[in-house]
Amino acid sequence: MVLGAALVTGAAQGIGRAIALRLAKDGFKVAVNDVASKSDQLERLAQDIKKVNGKSSHFVVADVSKETEVEEMVNAVSKTLGELRVMVANAGIITRSKTTIDYSADEWDEIFAVNTRGVFLSYKYAARQMIAQGNGGRILGPSSLAGRKAGLEASADCASKFAVRGLTQSTALELGKFGITVNAYAPGFTKTALNEPFWDDPGSLLRKYGLVMPSYFKLGEPEYIASLVSYLASEEAHYLTGQTISPNGGALFD
Repeated sequence: MVLGAALVTGAAQGIGRAIALRLAKDGFKVAVNDVASKSDQLERLAQDIKKVNGKSSHFVVADVSKETEVEEMVNAVSKTLGELRVMVANAGIITRSKTTIDYSADEWDEIFAVNTRGVFLSYKYAARQMIAQGNGGRILGPSSLAGRKAGLEASADCASKFAVRGLTQSTALELGKFGITVNAYAPGFTKTALNEPFWDDPGSLLRKYGLVMPSYFKLGEPEYIASLVSYLASEEAHYLTGQTISPNGGALFD
């Protein structure tokens, strides 16, 4: 696959930032996205990307739950950086310690708006662009360990991340004839700001999912996830599609 542009949503921090920097190291022209409140972080990331590989970068402020903004984002990246070869629909939110009966419908909808609708819209408009280009591509979405095993007081997180797996499989079936692979990465518990309350006691987080912490377990680093995404975005991964791969340090086996 000829290297072109890669777009990473939810890239201002954590796993998204690590993915963007890794794809830059791999030689892609990388565009990054996040919400308006993270504009300063995005601008700094775009500068860091250019330092990594000397290629043009681009940052786009957009809400991935809003269709017109996603469409405009994909169009802007393609016009600015050229052929879109990789979409990493990384943007997502999580909540914890809330039971199903305690969620309001608005809270539930907010989580699904980003975690499921946002991934759907990113897949949709990236796929349309890649089909029009006629040279295949790679589409990647964020599931989670919570998308592979239900957790206590995490029903919205789990349901939205399970949904990404189904979306990924169906879209892979539809896009294979265009030379586009569609896969998901399902991180285990990773050392990001979202998980900071559990850094000192990761076992308490595993227990929410009915898991026993293995003696060798440690929290992952964002770069561990980025290395998997790097492979899935590469030419070598052409025979992988419709898969959800979980780098989780052995916390959960398939």
